[in-house]
Amino acid sequence: MVSFFVWYFLGFGLYFSLTVFISVLIIACPCSLGLATPTAVMMGTGLAAKRGILIKNSTALEMANKVDVVVFDKTGTLTKGKPELVEIFPFDFLNEKTLKIASSLAVNSNHPLSKAVKNYSLSQKIDQIDIDNFEEKEGMGLKGFCKQHKSMLLLGNKKLLESEGVVIDVSTEEVFDRMSSEGKTPLFVTHDKKVVALLAIIDDIKVSALKAVKKIFSLNKEVYIITGDNEKVAKAIAKKLNINNFFANVFPGDKAKKIKELQKKGFVVAMVGDGINDAPALAQADLGIAMASGNDIAIEAGEIILIKNDLMDIPLSIDISRFTFKKIKQNLFWAFIYNTIGITVAAGLFYSFFGVLLNPMIAALAMSLSSVSVVANSLFMKTYRY
Repeated sequence: MVSFFVWYFLGFGLYFSLTVFISVLIIACPCSLGLATPTAVMMGTGLAAKRGILIKNSTALEMANKVDVVVFDKTGTLTKGKPELVEIFPFDFLNEKTLKIASSLAVNSNHPLSKAVKNYSLSQKIDQIDIDNFEEKEGMGLKGFCKQHKSMLLLGNKKLLESEGVVIDVSTEEVFDRMSSEGKTPLFVTHDKKVVALLAIIDDIKVSALKAVKKIFSLNKEVYIITGDNEKVAKAIAKKLNINNFFANVFPGDKAKKIKELQKKGFVVAMVGDGINDAPALAQADLGIAMASGNDIAIEAGEIILIKNDLMDIPLSIDISRFTFKKIKQNLFWAFIYNTIGITVAAGLFYSFFGVLLNPMIAALAMSLSSVSVVANSLFMKTYRY
């Protein structure tokens, strides 16, 4: 309207003013601006899907580009999730009697560490004893009473022993420290408030874990480990992966609190997990990344699902996000430049100086070509290589 009236009142007549009016109206059509983002996002999520990465929404794709810190749950995420009992260190009881106590408690639990004890006991054909008043204490271990001897039995970590008033002597502490420093998870076995043995359980680190962590560092992201294991075990695992930061002795219900602590420091946090205990932390994080082999609740809470369960897909997700938003910026740049120059020419700014006036038919062609150029730029994302 401004262009029309300016030229009309300058005396250029109705035909000339109407030509300018139509040219501006056509050239200002924001099709290319409207296509710039959705076409790139569609291609980005498609690229990820072809590589076994399910990105649930465009917000998750955008957030992957903004992440500062990637937090890994240890068990089942960085490790294979198949812990094995590798050492029994007896103090008072023989191995068979120790395993009787441990397996009789473990058989009532579905925790991965309990399964390791059960599997080993089955391989050794260990008989079980009758247990009364069984209790599973979250983040600590198992408690029960031996029917035969009327004595309290425990299988768990240091927190469990402290809560039940069991004293740990110096020699037991030394064995505990040695197992922890080797990256093994020590479990105390007690009978009648006395430590009778220590069991060492190990869960091997995934082959892809070290490569993935190294690649994430190369993308200028920080990495944390979060685990319920004691500090020495966490430190040993972190050292193997060249990670400096970790949260140890974390109860399952407190993982989300640790994520919140990082967010309060101003970090954009991605949480990687696979278990039901990870779901609150996945939901709390700015970006939840779940393993497809994990619990259904964790998968539901995650915004990015790693279908192949390959940790190398985490840095790949970040890189695809970066690539996608680079294309979005390119699309927006060309769309804005086109509109800026096109409207200026269509409004007749250069007519007074060079006699150049944009024909409405040329304006229509240019408007179509701008949309085609944006879509074509997005389609070129198919050439992406990682």
